[in-house]
Amino acid sequence: MSKRNTGAAHAANKRLWPKVLLVLLLVIILAAAAAALTVKGEIEGREDGADVTVTIQKGSSVSAIADALGQAGVIRFPLVFRWYVKEQGAAAQLQYGTFELKEGQSYAAVVETLSVYAAAESTRLTFPEGSTAIAIAQKMEAAGLCPAEEFLEEANHGDFSEYTFWQYVPEDADAPGRFMKCEGYLFPDTYEFLNDGTVHDYVATFYARFDSMITEEMYQAMEEQGMTLPELITLASFVQEEAGNDQDSNVAQVFRNRLAEDSPHPLLQSNASSYIQNDEDNNYLWNWVAPYFGGWENIPAEILAAYDTYSCVGLPAGPISNPGLDAIKASLWPDPDPEVEDCYFFVTDLTGHYYYARTLSEHNANCQTAWAVNKAL
Repeated sequence: MSKRNTGAAHAANKRLWPKVLLVLLLVIILAAAAAALTVKGEIEGREDGADVTVTIQKGSSVSAIADALGQAGVIRFPLVFRWYVKEQGAAAQLQYGTFELKEGQSYAAVVETLSVYAAAESTRLTFPEGSTAIAIAQKMEAAGLCPAEEFLEEANHGDFSEYTFWQYVPEDADAPGRFMKCEGYLFPDTYEFLNDGTVHDYVATFYARFDSMITEEMYQAMEEQGMTLPELITLASFVQEEAGNDQDSNVAQVFRNRLAEDSPHPLLQSNASSYIQNDEDNNYLWNWVAPYFGGWENIPAEILAAYDTYSCVGLPAGPISNPGLDAIKASLWPDPDPEVEDCYFFVTDLTGHYYYARTLSEHNANCQTAWAVNKAL
């Protein structure tokens, strides 16, 4: 072949490649669109499916339930069903038993069918934001659902690795001085519990709700801020206890200022967890940890040191309650009043008014003002 012909062929190839790449790109786009439509159709379901009887074993995880539904032909994509259940926050609703379903049934209908609360004897309980793990366990026991000790044992030592957040919660060996692993992650809300459910199911109800509350956006924000999930929930638990109202962002900002690098006041110094031994102060160590161990003098030294915010630098070893979503968001994305942005102190009076200060001398003056208000009441 002559050089002239070779050059012509090379030029033709150069003109051909963009067309080939364009075709490949179109094929990829069309394939992705087809896959998206397939998944959408799978989730929405069809109406002409054959009847199917499916048995879900007691204690089945979402993954096991999805596999059982897939094997029975109710769904085609177990992974997609697992994703759907997580996005809907419906993991805790799925129950064991024998169910009449249809092949190709919509995911919404499947979840509704597997949620048998209306047909079974159940107990409805409300847990206020800021409830401690022990208080939650005691309420479960008082309702006749399970012994408080068994609830705490499962919550602290059970396997809940199916939930995303669980991988970020350190084991006891990696969290020296921490009181309870479950504290902070038993999301406070109103729940309906089957009376014949297992302890694992009960705990999973709280954890599933917590897992659905912590979004990818929140995990991304934590990473950008150099904050771990336990740090966020621990901070939020203090915001919940010290505020739990329209002052969440202001209180969160004060605590974040204290936790900041090179902070002149690196101790939280929160009465919500400290050396104070007074029932009226709602102090975590005094009101919850001490009774658990049979008295203040029996609190292990490492726990006392790890939670006394007047002596430990930075955050304590773990959360001091189970905060609500508002306190969590305020701790992650505080939006304080301008005059509070660079404050390190706050105090409240008995009317619920908050006084913020930048310096200790200003704080001492605020304390005198709050004291005067309280005395006048």
